Amino acid sequence: MTTRSSIASIEVPDHSERQSYSITDLSDEFGVTARALRFYEDEGLISPERQGLTRIYSRRDRARLAWILRGKRVGFSLTDIREMIDLYDADEEHEAQRRVTVDKCRTRIALLTRQKDDIDAAIDELAAFVSALEQKSASDDVAAFVAAIDQK
Repeated sequence: MTTRSSIASIEVPDHSERQSYSITDLSDEFGVTARALRFYEDEGLISPERQGLTRIYSRRDRARLAWILRGKRVGFSLTDIREMIDLYDADEEHEAQRRVTVDKCRTRIALLTRQKDDIDAAIDELAAFVSALEQKSASDDVAAFVAAIDQK
């Protein structure tokens, strides 16, 4: 199939119907380096076949790479990603994979929400600080400035 898809706003060939892929195919499609693919292989996350020195990636490798990249994008560790994708093979119904993935996603959402709240609080504090600085004239003494900050 020669349709194209967009990954990170870059038009790339749609190779999803193929049975095997080269390192260049997957690098181009997913926007990762060949070095990154070799790293994931070294970590045991993907396992391409070899024909001489050439790596031949399967549809399974492609699907696992998509999981890896999505997991990385939302902040999962490689250990978490490995656990989630390895469960796919362990359970024909994939129920364990779904359950573990949902639990890990909920935990990650809670962490990101706390981080977002912390960032929002820091932004509010900085904005108040800037506002206080802008309102103070050059002739104000340090004590008056500190008192104004303490009131906020």
